[in-house]
Amino acid sequence: MDTTGRHPGTAQAVRGFAYDHLPDHLRPVSVLFHDVAADLLGVLPDDPELTACLRKLREAKDCAVLLAALSYKEAEGRS
Repeated sequence: MDTTGRHPGTAQAVRGFAYDHLPDHLRPVSVLFHDVAADLLGVLPDDPELTACLRKLREAKDCAVLLAALSYKEAEGRS
């Protein structure tokens, strides 16, 4: 996600949406949140509310990815 010219707080909040490091079974969940974050960057100006929005979206993404990881382990019979 290109954050050139964005406020440092916005750029920092966006870093949490990378997904290339994730295993294949977790990427589809993370990509959904990445795409929403990118769309928000495209339509909203830098503002403390945008930074808060991105942080909360990242928290939601973390919860969803964790659930996907736990579900995968459970389906694989791991604990």
